[in-house]
Amino acid sequence: MALKTAFRMGPSSVATVPAEEVYSSKTLSKFLSFVFSRRAAELIDLGPVIGSNIAFMGERVGCKIHIEDLYADLDRHAREGAFDRLPEFLATRFSLGDESVDAMLCWDVFDYLGPDAGSVLAGELIRMLRPGGALLGFFGARGSDQTRYTKYFIEDESRLRYRFYMGACRRIWVLNNRDIDALFAGLQISDSVLMKSGVREVLFRKRSA
Repeated sequence: MALKTAFRMGPSSVATVPAEEVYSSKTLSKFLSFVFSRRAAELIDLGPVIGSNIAFMGERVGCKIHIEDLYADLDRHAREGAFDRLPEFLATRFSLGDESVDAMLCWDVFDYLGPDAGSVLAGELIRMLRPGGALLGFFGARGSDQTRYTKYFIEDESRLRYRFYMGACRRIWVLNNRDIDALFAGLQISDSVLMKSGVREVLFRKRSA
């Protein structure tokens, strides 16, 4: 089936850090099952453009993917010394209408935001998510001094491969369960799994109208 895409790309990333690993995700299969069950689903991916992920989705269901690379936005604000203006930027970052998207892949972007920017972003995602929609996010257990991001590649319905690449930001925000609950107060937690790596995978659903 044909895959419709709507790319919104920021500045290209700098050199890649050569480190990759494949691991079994506990929530990915549930998220994908939901997307595949929605006819002509619309999905937001907050990471960089990854061709293999787009091809994976296209082989299984015709859906429209909005690539909104927030990591490029983080890089730009950090390099321009404008990181404190992220909340204001995120409040107008997305042009999609209310309740216009079925599913969202947030990856680990919230680890790089402070509470103010994180709150604004969460509010925008909840606004755009349709009733009954799904949101998948990863949350790290510790901060880091390393300035790098992670690209996630979908290997199959239950496995992800990740690769580090250099960036201008580091993980500055460690969210505990209470923080996550408060941040996404408009959503219900469908599944929450703490991986051996310390990363918590959380699958949210928006209450149906």
